[in-house]
Amino acid sequence: MTSTRCAPRSTADWLACAPRSQEARFLNDLSRPAYAALPFEFSFWAMDHQMPPPGDWRAWVILGGRGAGKTRAGAEWVRAQVEGPTALAPGRASRVALIGETYDQVRDVMIRGDSGIIACSPPDRRPIWKASERRLIWPNGAEAQAFSAHDPEALRGPQFDAAWADELAKWKKGEDTWDMLQFALRLGDQPQVCVTTTPRNVDVLRQLLNSPSTVQTSAPTSANAANLAQSFLAEVENRYGGTRLGQQELEGALLGEADGALWRSTQLMATQVKRAPPLTRVVVAVDPAVSHHEKSDACGILVVGAVTEGPPKDWRAYVLADHTVTGASPLEWATAAVNAARDHNADRIVAEVNQGGALVETVLRQVDGLVPFKPRHARKGKSARAEPVAALYEQGKIRHLPGLQALEDQMCQMTPQGYQGQGSPDRLDALVWALTELMIDPAQSFAMPRARSL
Repeated sequence: MTSTRCAPRSTADWLACAPRSQEARFLNDLSRPAYAALPFEFSFWAMDHQMPPPGDWRAWVILGGRGAGKTRAGAEWVRAQVEGPTALAPGRASRVALIGETYDQVRDVMIRGDSGIIACSPPDRRPIWKASERRLIWPNGAEAQAFSAHDPEALRGPQFDAAWADELAKWKKGEDTWDMLQFALRLGDQPQVCVTTTPRNVDVLRQLLNSPSTVQTSAPTSANAANLAQSFLAEVENRYGGTRLGQQELEGALLGEADGALWRSTQLMATQVKRAPPLTRVVVAVDPAVSHHEKSDACGILVVGAVTEGPPKDWRAYVLADHTVTGASPLEWATAAVNAARDHNADRIVAEVNQGGALVETVLRQVDGLVPFKPRHARKGKSARAEPVAALYEQGKIRHLPGLQALEDQMCQMTPQGYQGQGSPDRLDALVWALTELMIDPAQSFAMPRARSL
């Protein structure tokens, strides 16, 4: 993990990277009041994603991984709105709404938490929390009122000139609560809202990000490494790095899904495992690219194994690795497929031959004349071929190892009406052929003798 001394992310980090003599000179030159105020001068300590963008925006969304500093950024933004140049002077805003998933989370995280408003405030401007009224009151008379996203109707009536909404993507009544908040933000010259959230693919967040009046900053968990336990970072990276859950919770990435997609992000997160058990069979599936140039489709190459002992209801498959190559010549992708088969001790290579015909097998034989190969002919469209595979996922029969984000992104763009993503679903096509070979066709063969005996 890189320390802040060689990876400056803020003014404070930059100073920490400077020679010790320069750091000492900076601190010694500060007046006593400036030195006392420095811990509370957030612009000095803040990382780029924690500072509000310029412009006449209505909503500022801070997307970040767990521990990326979102709560601190939200608390400091509220401070900047309500505080004036002196402790008793008015600020830009005097009526603030604080909305979290529950009242307890507003109180324990946004207000009284380690990075909450009270902890961030200097002693002479520190607000008082009145639990019975669910209000936070500053010495200059500014007030913040706590609301739960479980009760959107509570926002009907009050009015505000600023708001902080925390973990919007987790709100069970997100759209209703957000709508009520928009009607309540009607005081002052330019009412604004700061939204701090770990991203989830929910309608209210997607619509907010698509609004022309919204600005966005984002950062992964690692951006705040200097303030997090090294053991925590090592553990979560080891456990969730390379997984779809890690993309969302550590990288702060908003995972896209097409409307009506055959697979959902939450469903794919539930398939994650660190390793596969001993496998009955392993295949390498290839979806060959039909052309070879810089902008051509990738050649999907996936390694998939299965445990197929006992009746089909007990079978399980494991997507082991993605060796997809882009812009490769036929000889290059054939070499990648053969190497994948050798590395994973695969039983055979299966490949769609509708486009390449005999060329697919020919080029594989040029790399390894003895490689076991089975051609697959597509007689249905991509969606129709994918639907039986999607059913296997719904039955909980498929597991994913880490490192399959690109495949999972394609899966979440496949709908019954067709693929909604860009380009061709090369990785998904390879997945379909692999699971058809390992699970679907053998299960049908397994059932045939029993069907004839009835």
